Amino acid sequence: MLQIDWVHPVYKPVTGPADGAADGKTAAVFDDMVGRSVPMYDEIQRLTVELANDFAVPRTRLYDLGCSTGTTLLNLDAVLPQDVSFVGVDNAPEMLAKARAKFAARGTHRDVQFIAADLQRDRVVEDASVVILLLTLQFIRPLNREHVIRRIYEGMREQSALILVEKIIVDNGMFNRLFIRHYYDMKRRNGYSESEIAHKREALENVLIPYRPDENVKLLRDAGFSQVEEFFRWYNFNGMIAVK
Repeated sequence: MLQIDWVHPVYKPVTGPADGAADGKTAAVFDDMVGRSVPMYDEIQRLTVELANDFAVPRTRLYDLGCSTGTTLLNLDAVLPQDVSFVGVDNAPEMLAKARAKFAARGTHRDVQFIAADLQRDRVVEDASVVILLLTLQFIRPLNREHVIRRIYEGMREQSALILVEKIIVDNGMFNRLFIRHYYDMKRRNGYSESEIAHKREALENVLIPYRPDENVKLLRDAGFSQVEEFFRWYNFNGMIAVK
């Protein structure tokens, strides 16, 4: 059963530009763009699916907050029991429309909803055994992140899991510069031109605000998560799992 609802836009500028035309353009190229921009993206997807499968509970909900075109949910649909409901949340109607089309083409019998909601204002998580934040929290204003994580925590069941993947920084300035240089080298290998790299860097300035790993751990523990562990690291990208 596939549903789609519209509420309020979530604050995630990188995948949801302000105007509808930009949304449509971004949605059309997003799957190719993210595959070439995020290091080891397929491996991140695989790890996310495996961990989600470890914690998903029948007759509960799995949330993908910042679901974009639904790639992660599609990968999960192939593995998780059908009685786990899916809820995908994003800010861009065109992204959600593409996600919905992907699921319609798949022909799943799972209960799937796609919702536009503002994570900074709306309480969107309820009865969740798994919540996924895949490169989403980094676009939420730092002053609001504690509030957002606490609200997510409150909507999760005991022994449920939050899977968080983020771009990060480190304390050491030298290593930050090295990691960023190697990241741009990866983008060049994947076909990005110097002008495209520079344009993206300018577009994300003061929009994508990464935390240090220890800051994200503190954020999760302060919200109430009892266990937090790193499961992925590539230079300036990091994956963590937190258990309530």
